[in-house]
Amino acid sequence: MDDIAYFSFSELLDLSNRVLLANGMAPDHARAVAKVVAAGQRDDCQSHGIYRLIVCVNTLRNGKVVPDARPELTDVSPALVRVNANFGYSQLAFEMGSRVLVQKARQTGIAALAINNCFHFSALWPEVEFLASEGLAALAMTPSHSWVAPAGGTKPLFGTNPVAFAWPRTGRFPYVFDFATSAVARGDIELHRRAGKQIPTDWAIDENGKPTDDPTAAMRGAMMTFGGHKGSGLSAMVELLAGPLIGDLTSSESMAFDQGAGATPCHGELILAFNPPMFSSGDSANDLERAEALFAGIVDQGARLPSQRRFDSRLRSETNGIAVPRQLLKDVLALIPE
Repeated sequence: MDDIAYFSFSELLDLSNRVLLANGMAPDHARAVAKVVAAGQRDDCQSHGIYRLIVCVNTLRNGKVVPDARPELTDVSPALVRVNANFGYSQLAFEMGSRVLVQKARQTGIAALAINNCFHFSALWPEVEFLASEGLAALAMTPSHSWVAPAGGTKPLFGTNPVAFAWPRTGRFPYVFDFATSAVARGDIELHRRAGKQIPTDWAIDENGKPTDDPTAAMRGAMMTFGGHKGSGLSAMVELLAGPLIGDLTSSESMAFDQGAGATPCHGELILAFNPPMFSSGDSANDLERAEALFAGIVDQGARLPSQRRFDSRLRSETNGIAVPRQLLKDVLALIPE
């Protein structure tokens, strides 16, 4: 179709890298960030694909993020590693800390990585998928900006506060889920606004606390949690575990830190890694087979595993090329100064 352009992964990676370098990001940071946004586009995660370059460049230009920050790693204990991102993007800090996290989880059975003072804009599945590729189960969470009202409330307090989990599977894609505790990712509301489309009325409320189908009114009001009080409880858990527990900002504190700049949220991230063989009662191969029986029990009745659509999109992209809407491509190319 004329309104769609197609790229190989390496071409999209190069484009993303050029955009970031042209806007002052250090080469190692640009490489790490470009890899994540290209992967999001490859997997048809439109709200976390190259659209995020627009958000990144805005954050770079408003001076909030440190474009050449040097992450600092602290080996806290046999089961805990901490990386201070020093107000850079989180991707490079994760690359540094995850190598140590993998070693610790293999040695102790369970280990944690705390990333502090980072700007985090992406989905969490890249983190947990990497750990699953190392044979580990993984759980990740992070707050954001206070865009979401608690169940029964009318004012923003929580972030979108995503949680991601991955379970390793031999010879196939891992079991992965990655979802916001809000009714939808904020980027999805922005994409509806850009397209001039209405949103479902259970996504957000306006400034008067009333449900709205207007994405602009939703951005001025508050998003809603999924599942009412259940999503609200999970969102509060993320605030605590990835905020005060690791000595970092809650979503409302991150919003205050932003000072109206509209930058990517600055806060912390908590990643837990589990080594299945060490948790096993002695027959880890049988335990992994039992996990496979669980997955088979899901798909054999016509249900799908979470992330399956994303994995299917990945396979299509590898065969047909990565689809990019031409208007989005035009907007991204415009980010490169002449």
